[in-house]
Amino acid sequence: MKLPFLILYFIVLISPKILLAQYEFSGYVDKKNWSGDIYLSLIEDYRKLSGVYPEQIIQKTVSDSMGYFSFSGDNLPLQNHMYRIHIEGCSEDEKKPIHFNGFCPYSKEVLFIANNTDALTLPFSFDNEMFCKIVSNNEKSNAFIKVDSIIGEMRFAFASYRSEANRKINEKKWFATLQRFVKDQNEPLTELYVYAFLSDKANNLYAHYLEDLKQNVYYDNLLERLQKKYPSSTYTKRYEAELASDKFMISPREVSYKNLWLWIVLACAIVLNIFQFLNYRKKVKTSHNSEKNLTQQEQKVLDLILDDKTNKEIASTMFVSISTIKTHINNLYKKLDVSSRDEVKSLNMKK
Repeated sequence: MKLPFLILYFIVLISPKILLAQYEFSGYVDKKNWSGDIYLSLIEDYRKLSGVYPEQIIQKTVSDSMGYFSFSGDNLPLQNHMYRIHIEGCSEDEKKPIHFNGFCPYSKEVLFIANNTDALTLPFSFDNEMFCKIVSNNEKSNAFIKVDSIIGEMRFAFASYRSEANRKINEKKWFATLQRFVKDQNEPLTELYVYAFLSDKANNLYAHYLEDLKQNVYYDNLLERLQKKYPSSTYTKRYEAELASDKFMISPREVSYKNLWLWIVLACAIVLNIFQFLNYRKKVKTSHNSEKNLTQQEQKVLDLILDDKTNKEIASTMFVSISTIKTHINNLYKKLDVSSRDEVKSLNMKK
């Protein structure tokens, strides 16, 4: 009895985090320049990565006299999600008009990936800048900062030479560089971070993104990775919808023709069914009219055919030869406009 008790005691005292699944995000702010509230936001929409959106905020706190702050709890998703910590420098009276479109010029933020079990700190960088460095037990947490560093290098390369030829060369180069880097991170959320940047309609790279989408299978592969790792998340659903929309935009004729062929096939099937129905009705009507013109012997033959009698059985019942029965049947077929026993039975003429 003592051994199980000791094991339980060890787990509770030594590894409470495993049982409680708590997160803790802490750091420092520059008290000289930033003294407002600090917010933790859970980002479900990757099109709202940067900015101030009240619906995303899940916690609020203030820093102490040394600039230290901390967020903790056990209410976050177990899977990796996108998060933002930001501080605002505007007053309460300024917030409503300034934050109307989600943009606040007096704010400082940091984006990162985390889950409910992560311990993450935001220390000052080597030049005493805040929100520029992330230390975490989750190796994916600082991926966005690494991506921002690559994007900074890209912007510098574009600014160095402003010719059209340089722009085209650099677009292809940096698209490939960014996609290769984030794919190697083995975290689809980091890939979404880059996708949100490259596919932004306000971005000068948007036209190149549409061209890249026509020939690069990377975007389809990203969807597969998202569906595999985050099958029911809002990230995956939004990306799938946007990708389908963008593909339709770059090749509307191809999609339209594909749909056109479907409509043509459907229309042909409907016309064929209508034709067969009308033909069947015509035969039924003809057969009922022709039935009135049948001789007494032909009517007897018809009744026996509808009773599934063979030619031999019909001849025996009517006390005539089989050849006579065949003659009656040929005359019967002509009057009813049919060519087989099955067609006769399909006319549903049995009395």
